Amino acid sequence: MGKKEEKTQQGEELVKVNKWDGSAVKHALDDAVKTCLLGDRPQLKEQFGLVNTRLALCALAVSVAIMAHAWDFTHPFPESRPVLLFSVLAYFALLGILTLHSSFREKGTFAVALQKDKERERLWEASSDMRKYDDKYLLTLSVRDSKNGKRREQSSNKSCAAFIDQNGIILDNLVANEVNRLFNALAADKKSAGPLVSN
Repeated sequence: MGKKEEKTQQGEELVKVNKWDGSAVKHALDDAVKTCLLGDRPQLKEQFGLVNTRLALCALAVSVAIMAHAWDFTHPFPESRPVLLFSVLAYFALLGILTLHSSFREKGTFAVALQKDKERERLWEASSDMRKYDDKYLLTLSVRDSKNGKRREQSSNKSCAAFIDQNGIILDNLVANEVNRLFNALAADKKSAGPLVSN
């Protein structure tokens, strides 16, 4: 019974995706990388600053829209014209800021974690990119040291087929091997460590 239960649990943990759906494959691989990065390293504490910033901008934009609707309901047009004009400008300004935040700050980042040591703090970030109609999954792991402020990164550019079997099941052990390789290269804190791309 014990062996059967273990097999059942392992079967429930398997993640299966449509391997022809690039977006689904990317998100599934991102989840596997995040699970490996944070699940096996208790010293890393996940940070939600990027997500919270995005949610705050969205909440502000929605609040402006609700305020405009409520004001127009209680003060029908044309009395509400100045408020509606302000709300429209504010709404699109917030959407512009949100677009800039997503495009230039997040840049595909799906995991952020803080590692606190006695001497320093390290901020780890994992990001990915997978072009449309392309099988290459670009995974980038970076670390910023609070002691010197320098940012170093390691990258892996492999076909998604390297992490998915023919049935569309994510091979967590292969994902973990790649994440561990990148993490260990950065954790080694070598002076010569720089961008590394493996095919």
